[in-house]
Amino acid sequence: MVLALAKEIQLRKNEFQDEIIETIYFGGGTPSILEVSDLKLLIDTVFSNYKVIENPEITVEANPDDLTEQRIIELSNNLVNRLSIGIQSFFEDDLKMMNRAHNEEESKRCLELATKYFDNISIDLIYGVPGMTNEKWLKNIETALSFNIPHISSYALTVEPKTALHTFIQKGIIPKLDDEVAHQHFQLLADKLEQNGFIHYELSNFGKENYFSKNNSSYWLGKKYIGIGPSAHSYDGISRSWNVSNNTMYLKSIAENKLPSETEILSKTDRYNEYIMTGLRTIWGVSLPRIEEEFGMTYSDYLIKQSEKFINDDLLFIENNILKTTKKGKFLTDGIASDLFLLNLE
Repeated sequence: MVLALAKEIQLRKNEFQDEIIETIYFGGGTPSILEVSDLKLLIDTVFSNYKVIENPEITVEANPDDLTEQRIIELSNNLVNRLSIGIQSFFEDDLKMMNRAHNEEESKRCLELATKYFDNISIDLIYGVPGMTNEKWLKNIETALSFNIPHISSYALTVEPKTALHTFIQKGIIPKLDDEVAHQHFQLLADKLEQNGFIHYELSNFGKENYFSKNNSSYWLGKKYIGIGPSAHSYDGISRSWNVSNNTMYLKSIAENKLPSETEILSKTDRYNEYIMTGLRTIWGVSLPRIEEEFGMTYSDYLIKQSEKFINDDLLFIENNILKTTKKGKFLTDGIASDLFLLNLE
């Protein structure tokens, strides 16, 4: 599989012959289980086939139970300069309920070690967990802050069908998710992190200055990217493509020097809707002049008209011709964005 990933990187170099690579991200699974030599091979393959900036952001996603001190040292010695660690919670009962492989002690130990060797660390925290009080949630945030982590990504708990959590909720063993609890947790998180010097730069992401995720910011700002491996998605500004999800089919195709992907050309309306969705989630907002220039007056007039009710309800505001969510509107961003979408204009 690793050799196939390296080959796909080579096969696709012409797609980015006029581009400069700014970030390399190992994620969408648990890449930290790869040998460091495998990660090095893939990084070297990118450097030898693409133009890369002098100090690219190179991130590896990891779970606390994967990060021994030796592992952390090896990663730090191989151009990896950012870790994204799936902590989720610092409480044992939450981790068991979420079926996580690590425990509370491993969460704290791995951060003690990681902060010795890495300056740029992001952790994930989950809010809206059934039975989690506001006090307990604040304790989670305070524990994270005690490690001087410069970036936190935080998401509301979602329940996927056919999981143990779904079954427990159906049987009444665990209470149902409560949107009001999630909303309270979100506000507590935003307030607490802003008091501690974090910038709420995207709906689910908080970073200290100079510690925003360059990789994820590229998605939200509509930059081009190439996704390598089974199920990986790519975007070139006009079309989106995605690789086959079946490992065997992926390996067979790459062995035959064929790209195992499908492509969808995005319509103007698709691109407008995506810009609304990503723009409203960020501090950069939605540029009204860009809407008019890129999509035309019909789209611009529609957006301004649809926004009026949200502006009147103090959920959106316009500043320097940029449409943004208010503090009150942030938690409702995705719902607001869907009301601003245009359907099948073309």
